[in-house]
Amino acid sequence: MIRPVILCGGAGTRLWPVSRELFPKQLLAVTGERSLLQETAARLTGETFEAPIIVGGEEQRFFIKRQLEDSGTFPEAILLEPAGRNTAAAAALAAAWLALSGRDELLLLMPSDHVIRDREAFLRALDLGAPAAEAGSIVTFGARPTEPNTQYGYIEAEAASGDGPVPIVRFVEKPDAVKAAEYLATGHFFWNAGIFLVKASSLLDEMREHLPDSIEAVLASVANAQTDGLFVRPDAAAFGRAPNISIDHGVMEKTRRGAVVPVDMDWSDVGAWDAVWKLGDKDPAGNVVRGDVLLLDTRNSLLRNEGGPLVAAVGLDSTAVIAVRDAVFVAPLQRVAEVKKLVETLKAEGRECAVSPRKVTRPWGSYEGIANGPRFQVKHIVVDPGQSLSLQKHVHRSEHWVVVSGSAEVTVGDQVSILQENESTFIPAGTTHRLVNPGKVPLELVEVQCGPYLGEDDIVRLEDIYGRTEGKAG
Repeated sequence: MIRPVILCGGAGTRLWPVSRELFPKQLLAVTGERSLLQETAARLTGETFEAPIIVGGEEQRFFIKRQLEDSGTFPEAILLEPAGRNTAAAAALAAAWLALSGRDELLLLMPSDHVIRDREAFLRALDLGAPAAEAGSIVTFGARPTEPNTQYGYIEAEAASGDGPVPIVRFVEKPDAVKAAEYLATGHFFWNAGIFLVKASSLLDEMREHLPDSIEAVLASVANAQTDGLFVRPDAAAFGRAPNISIDHGVMEKTRRGAVVPVDMDWSDVGAWDAVWKLGDKDPAGNVVRGDVLLLDTRNSLLRNEGGPLVAAVGLDSTAVIAVRDAVFVAPLQRVAEVKKLVETLKAEGRECAVSPRKVTRPWGSYEGIANGPRFQVKHIVVDPGQSLSLQKHVHRSEHWVVVSGSAEVTVGDQVSILQENESTFIPAGTTHRLVNPGKVPLELVEVQCGPYLGEDDIVRLEDIYGRTEGKAG
């Protein structure tokens, strides 16, 4: 049996403006109808696999849980990293948590935001690698390259005489175009897919040898963890002492236990918009189009409209145009990875669009700003069936709620009432209030806020079914 460990951290900044720090690419339906996380979980089902362990962030915990449950996946635990410390600490967190309960299982460490189109080939590769991993090796899986890609790291393997794990010669960072072509020609280099099959004890032993500070910090954090249902919160102070380093640099480049299984599994890390174009269904002119888009004399381009105004393009060639409500990104396809620099600039300028999407997802549903001005703003709020906002009050603003569809159970002060479509209520500043959807269909309403300060941090939270701390936005 294999225990999947799905690594669900990361900000996905190279898919901005669709992917944002607070709602990154693994939670988005980038290449199909399901999110990348849901697609990852789906390929790890069947009698070979135990229930997965998820390693993710505090901000995304409810979205991770809901997406998995909506797709029929029920994890054993969701381990919440107190801070981002890269993949070595994330992997050690899962191994240490299992070890604490006396379990030494075969772990499949896997990113949550990659695409594998040939699942059967992937499963066959796992079968080939499992005996070596059970015997103590750290087995990784090298995607057989189909082009001299400069956006991927590479693994050089010893010459293979047949199927199965091959000793690793070295790991290579992203090469230039000339080097990538040379690697492709040898037949000994494979794309580093960042997937590892290893026994928990083997991983912990190697980290004790090569990353002693990291494993000490992680073990201490797990020993003092707090558990809240599915959610496990390692001790923040201890975990924060772990070095910020990948499992590749921290372990795989140093270990003598490394082996690679070459595999043709139609893999992509969906690292930037050019990868989305390569994966997409193309029209006769080579364009990949999504949303409200109108084209004229345009070829080999990616045009994606995620709820923004009409995108109309004339004469484009090999260009990406990504439009959302609050931002538009345009670049030649060969330079789309440079969007990361733009996001860094936006963050330095304190722009909210670098971190949070216009449509903000919450554990209870979502909200989206649709108008704002001096002393007012208007939001469209959707509350999922059976969900509830916190019992709260605002110091600086009053609110008007108008129900558009569904039913709302509204608490204002000591009064509780049911509002139906086209009915409304008013909440004065400083008044305790709560909004609940008691029905079986989504509740939609328009909220008009008025006051001298309208920031999301003007919330005093008194009760909350999601365990969020008092005063925290959302």
